[in-house]
Amino acid sequence: MRLPPSARILATIGLGLLCARTAGAQQRPLTTEDPEVIGAGRVLVEAGVESGQNARYFLSGLKGDRVAMPVGVSVGLGNIAELQLDAGYTWFGIDSRTDAPLAYRVPVDATHTSDVIDLTIATKIHICGEGPHRPAFAVRFATRLPNASNESGLGLDTTDFYFSILGAKTFGSWRVTGNAGLGILSNPLIGTIQDDAFVGGLALARGLTKQWDVVGEVTTQKVWFADVPPVGAEPLGEVRVAARYRRGRARFDAGALAGFTERSPAFGLIVGVTIVGQAFKGP
Repeated sequence: MRLPPSARILATIGLGLLCARTAGAQQRPLTTEDPEVIGAGRVLVEAGVESGQNARYFLSGLKGDRVAMPVGVSVGLGNIAELQLDAGYTWFGIDSRTDAPLAYRVPVDATHTSDVIDLTIATKIHICGEGPHRPAFAVRFATRLPNASNESGLGLDTTDFYFSILGAKTFGSWRVTGNAGLGILSNPLIGTIQDDAFVGGLALARGLTKQWDVVGEVTTQKVWFADVPPVGAEPLGEVRVAARYRRGRARFDAGALAGFTERSPAFGLIVGVTIVGQAFKGP
């Protein structure tokens, strides 16, 4: 699929910026997971704000601009395991509507809507560390719960399950991270049907100084064996580039995103913060 101009510009900027020392494992604002875990007894808290222009919700027929406020907490359960909780809140300004299966759920005179972001509960298990000729590997199991309602037009009221293999390798001053896996997606209209989708991402990271680093990624989700994807399971595709600044235990990020599928926002801005600390002694 050909990328739109905004996505191509972001990809070019990201590749141009990645030109110094290696950055550590990816967290905010990327969604591509690094196989390294945060460590026994450590807690990572992250929060941000993301805008998105021309986002579409095909189940409710809504199109407009959204502001998402994602929040995540990761807890190191040991030297090889990590528990992750991700949720947040979304505000959506309605610009237009189209015919859709659940369009009637949203009042016709509504100019905006809002809802929580579905809670995702995940476990990452580290399989092996990086060697001279071997990438680091991990597996991740995640379940997305139906917290966002279809009455708001932003939720599917379905539960999905994801399994991904995570890999990463350092090449000189570059850190390359890749995810590939399977999403088992519930159908929001027919409870006896499920859809299987490929989910994946590729991220690059590089440090500019001890405090600054830049990151970029391309992520995608696409249902297999479906010429016409089911409603609510349309392809997702996004490019993100960002800069991050570390100060003490906090890391601040700012960047931009561009979508290259109809369901993804055309363009948006990203800001956020991540704080990591030792909460309890590990085993």
